[in-house]
Order: sequence, then structure tokens, then C-alpha cells
Amino acid sequence: MNSTIAESIRQLLCSLGNSIRTGVMDGRRSISTEALSMVANHSVADTIYAIDKFGEEAIRHWFASHWPASEPVEVVMEGPQETLCFPNGTRSADTKWKCLLDPIDGTRGIMYDKRSAWALSGVAPQRGEATRLSDIFVAAMTELPTTKQWRADQVSGTRGGGILAEACNVLDDSTLPLSLAPSRANNFRHGFAWMAKFFPEGRALTAHIEEQLWDELVGIGRDASPTVFDDQYICSGGAFYELLAGHDRMVGDLRPLVLPYLNLDASLVCHPYDVATALLLSEAGVIYEHPMGGFPDAPLDTTSGIAWVAYANDALASLARPVLQRILRQTLLKDR
Repeated sequence: MNSTIAESIRQLLCSLGNSIRTGVMDGRRSISTEALSMVANHSVADTIYAIDKFGEEAIRHWFASHWPASEPVEVVMEGPQETLCFPNGTRSADTKWKCLLDPIDGTRGIMYDKRSAWALSGVAPQRGEATRLSDIFVAAMTELPTTKQWRADQVSGTRGGGILAEACNVLDDSTLPLSLAPSRANNFRHGFAWMAKFFPEGRALTAHIEEQLWDELVGIGRDASPTVFDDQYICSGGAFYELLAGHDRMVGDLRPLVLPYLNLDASLVCHPYDVATALLLSEAGVIYEHPMGGFPDAPLDTTSGIAWVAYANDALASLARPVLQRILRQTLLKDR
């Protein structure tokens, strides 16, 4: 992909993220937590809360006002029932790009003002229904801060171009460069590493898989105190940031494997829009893959389930990958 075009789109996605951040911050100022957490509607993939509407409105306005008319784009995101193409009135078949968006990844945390959410976006050349996550060549993630925060971070990048990061002072909109680096640790002792088990469904089995993993890698109950720490960030964007910032050494989401095994509803899992910015992990040197190996590819839609695991570096991946895959084969895939 032409580097000039990629850089232009990267800047556009950063501008979009800033607009979403402003829209969410402005929209929630005069609304109570109870109002923000009201269920607006349900989709096939997730529950849509009142706060989600702020991001959606900001996106529609921004694309109509700022996206270049010479670069027609289709926008794929959860919520709207109609196909969104810009300039308005453009047919999907006539667009040049496909933009995968999650306006607010981490709705449940931000609507209770507990933890930052993230606006995620990735762009791929338009290939119709054949367009896949592996086609994304530019991405950006923008922090949507809690009300007590003065700083909100943004990370963006292009395929082969590495990542750029900056910190924004939301009090005056000033920015400073930000240096992010994944952990260089070669083991998991005394570090954070976790698997997604946000909801009761599938939690026990996921924890059982984790216990087996950590028992083999570090030993459970053999030290005076635990040596692997669990700090779940209830959105993939937040999990990605913790890896990029060097805070976490491994993160994974096994829900698309665990829930079907238990014959539970597998709709509330990680979807393509939740991992629209996975490119940034790879560009930073994080090992991002399917738990059983290979890139966790999928169409740019709002319903496909994505199982993934990310290791902060090659050494950690080499240590944990074979053990995790063996446990998954023995636990979840033994009858397949």
C-alpha cells in the first residue's frame, strides 16, 4: 500500500478518534450513570447502551464533514441497521475503502466511570464481503477517559510503519509524544497475565484452563504468595493498550472456544470490530495469534467470533504457546 495514502488515512483515523472522544465526554457531562447505562436496544452481537449513541452520532457527523469525497468509504460498526457509506449516497460497491469501527470498546466500564473505554478503527481496501481483518493496513485507538482523568492516550500506525503514540491533555487539548514498549520479560513470574472471563458464562472452565497453564509454567501453591497477577480490562482495546504499554505479559480471549463447548450462547464474544486495531500489536512486536496458532482472521463484520491470544514478546510466546495449545486440545478439542 502506498505509504503516503496510508499516512493520510492514519491521520484521518486519529482525527476521528478525537471527535469520538469529544462527543462521549461532552455527551455524558449532564447525564447520570443510570441514564447512561439504560439499554437502548439489542443487536445480534451485543447489548447497545445509551452511552453508545454518543459515539455513533459523532461518527456520522465526522465522516459526513471530514472524510475526503475522493476516497469513498464504507463504515462497518455495531448498531446501525443500514449500510453506512460516505460521501452520503455512495453505494457500497463504489467505495474504495472499508473502515471497521468500534466507537466505544469498553462500554460497561466507562458508563459507570470505572475505567477508560477505547475508540477503535481500522481501514482495509474494499474487497466487498471478501474483505478480512488481515487486509487492515492502518489503525488507530483513542482513549475515552473517565471523568477524573486529565490525560487520554492515542496509538496509531500503518503496516510496516510501526506505531505512533501521544498523550492528550483533555483539559486544554495539548499533546505530547508518548513512548510505549511491550514487556521484555522472559517469564511470567511477578507479572500480569490473564484470560477474558468477564461474565459468569464460561468463567469456571476458562479459569480451569488458566490454572493448568500456570501450574505448569510457574507452579501453583509452591510459593509463599502468588506470582502471576490477574487484572482483567473488560475490552480488547484496553487489553491491547496494556500489552503495548508493557503492563501485561499475556492476554487471551477464549470465549469463542469455551462457550460453544459448554453449549452456551456464543454471541457475546470478541468480534472483528473489537480487534480492529490488532495491527498495532504486531507493529509493536507483540505476538498476536489464534490460541491454536495462525492469524485469527475473519470478515469485517459484526458477528464473527474471534478467539485470540497475545504475548508481549517471542520469549513469552515460546514458553506459553505449546503448553496452552496442549491444554486446549485436551480440554476443548479432544472430541473434535
